[in-house]
Amino acid sequence: MKLLLTALKHTRKPTVYIGRRCCSSPSSSSSSRGLPSLQDEVIVGSSLELVQTLGSQVQVRPGFISEEEEAALLQELEPGLRKKRYEFDHWDDAIHGYRETERLRWGPVCEEILNRVRSVAFPQGGPLLGPVHVLDLDKAGYIKPHVDSVKFCGSTIAGLSLLSDSIMRLVKDNAPNEWLDLLLTRRSLYILRDQARYNFSHEILKDEESVFNGQRVPRQRRISVMCRNLAPSQAQFN
Repeated sequence: MKLLLTALKHTRKPTVYIGRRCCSSPSSSSSSRGLPSLQDEVIVGSSLELVQTLGSQVQVRPGFISEEEEAALLQELEPGLRKKRYEFDHWDDAIHGYRETERLRWGPVCEEILNRVRSVAFPQGGPLLGPVHVLDLDKAGYIKPHVDSVKFCGSTIAGLSLLSDSIMRLVKDNAPNEWLDLLLTRRSLYILRDQARYNFSHEILKDEESVFNGQRVPRQRRISVMCRNLAPSQAQFN
């Protein structure tokens, strides 16, 4: 794993950068050809202390899947998604411009991809939420700051980013000056655990707000494929 810490100025306050390229596929190229300066800088935080505190709980793995694997996932997902309309009202007002589904069964290629996600994100043998959550975000859509309910999922979430680069922002509850920005490049994997799940809100920025370290990151339609583990209350009955 390559770890790069560089203190730089941000429009809000000094920031710290972490570059992680651990376990990325050597055959996979980033979709961000227009973002060469960001290739090794995928997480930016408001302070070195915060970066160190959450260092084991937030991961971004660029190029986790190949172009061919992305195409295989899209081939399975697109027919069902096309039957749905984008919605602009979410039941808890967390998402704007989205359609979603859950999928329990996958073809062999996609199942292998998801098993690879599970193997790096979750403890071996730990109870997992069975269906995989798929969220299709329109180019004009976005995810508002929210904390996932502990009733529905456990301490870890792992998500593949398809079709587009995007910025995920984490902000600490009751401390808005403590934050992380994650550069989620197309075909990357992100993992959030423990404090990053429960004590920080997370959001996907609007296209017009999609900026990483002062550099524009255009956002297109984005599909995220997410695996979660079970909450303790669910696991005891599983």
